Amino acid sequence: MATETITQTASPAQIDSLEFPNLPPFPSNVPIAPLHRLSLSKLRRDATESERLFSASKDLGFFYLDLRQDAEGERLLDEADKLFGLGPQLYDLGREELQKYDYKSLGSYMGYKGFGSAIVDEQGNLDRNEFYNIPKDDFLGISKTPFAHPRLLYDNAPLIQDYMRHAHALVSLILDHLNTHLHLPPHTLTSLHRQTEISGDQIRIVKSPPQPPSDLKTALGKHTDFGSITILFNRIGGLQILPPPSLTPPGREPEWTYVKPLQGHCIVNLGDAMVKFTNGLLRSNIHRVVSPPGEQASETRYSLVYFARPEDEVVLKRLEGSDVIPPLQEGQEEEGMNSKEWIKLQAMRLRNTQRMTPEERKKLWEESGRGT
Repeated sequence: MATETITQTASPAQIDSLEFPNLPPFPSNVPIAPLHRLSLSKLRRDATESERLFSASKDLGFFYLDLRQDAEGERLLDEADKLFGLGPQLYDLGREELQKYDYKSLGSYMGYKGFGSAIVDEQGNLDRNEFYNIPKDDFLGISKTPFAHPRLLYDNAPLIQDYMRHAHALVSLILDHLNTHLHLPPHTLTSLHRQTEISGDQIRIVKSPPQPPSDLKTALGKHTDFGSITILFNRIGGLQILPPPSLTPPGREPEWTYVKPLQGHCIVNLGDAMVKFTNGLLRSNIHRVVSPPGEQASETRYSLVYFARPEDEVVLKRLEGSDVIPPLQEGQEEEGMNSKEWIKLQAMRLRNTQRMTPEERKKLWEESGRGT
């Protein structure tokens, strides 16, 4: 692997020092994903660190980003910490109250998704988490027809707005670095992701309660992210990635590996839109969420996610003007679907599970392509 990974850049003692206090330790006897560990402060001034970002985006599409010792990074960490405090308050409202903000009947993936309402595997099993999608367009005053949301979120609107703006600034920095290495015209990628324009950008606050030890199942099924860049904060393990064969030792099959949460870091991953823009050069890697490992299995797991997606009207196809992005092969046709259509299709496909039999859920999973 061309880029240093978590196991190569720090000793076990240094990595252990990045565990979160007042939580059960992450176990040492589980396979750990070979994520590159990058530094935000270095990205601002170090060409080598920028090369590492590009390498990580091609090899695995996942990497850690150390936000410490950087003023904007420290600010984002502080806002993320406050939003982690907001998560339990949100779910303390109760499922009956939150169900009022489930907008899938209106064809939207924003708002609340209840526990056990999406398919997670080829057996047709249902998810074991609940989450709330907070739309960027609603909270930054962009949407002309905003949805209603719980009063708790409006009361915390300044925090939500600040986090959205600062997370998006980080996304823009990452896009600018990728833009440079792809030899695209200046600002090509950021011009497709303007925060002031209508898009599917959102904050997601996820709650995954402890599972019965005798009935451990996948909390969130294997998938790739639909958009461009995902910024993830979590404190409890459970996220797993399936490395590609190129990162798997010879003679072995790829196996699911845990992404260990690190204090002071976010986890960044690329989504399907970046694959489409670069004709497969950049990677959107498959991942899932399972019950936390070891002693952490007894904890309620909260996650904080910022999904950055292309503007609604952006067509997801190979970008022009680059001598790095592979050309289309002879006879290769692109779908030509815009971002709004693509994100909605992918987000809603496995949500309509009410009154389905297990056999119908299995068939839907197979047809979705998630099982491949």
